[in-house]
Amino acid sequence: MPGTRKLGRTSSHRMAMLRAMVTFLLENGKIETTVTRAKEVRAMTEKMITTAKTNDLHSKRQIFSFVTKEDVAKKLFDEIAPKYQDTKGGYTRIVKIGPRRGDAAEMAIIELV
Repeated sequence: MPGTRKLGRTSSHRMAMLRAMVTFLLENGKIETTVTRAKEVRAMTEKMITTAKTNDLHSKRQIFSFVTKEDVAKKLFDEIAPKYQDTKGGYTRIVKIGPRRGDAAEMAIIELV
């Protein structure tokens, strides 16, 4: 099935949630969430890092319009993107950690490699 996962939310709520999760992942290096959310966050995060690798005004404006914290966007350009300069993708790793206790949702840890 092509396209994005809806995650049971309206498009604006989904985008706000993904922006927050991508920002948190870039800030802390890893987050714990459900597997389906982790897969969506991975796609967005990889696009952000790839965009940040071309360090020009256009890419900066694109990143600043998506990442919710200014200091995280600076960290993306100054620390994270240069680390992956020679890599052509695969900046994140998803590790499944089993079901959640409350509703048995499959949980995972997504982290920057």
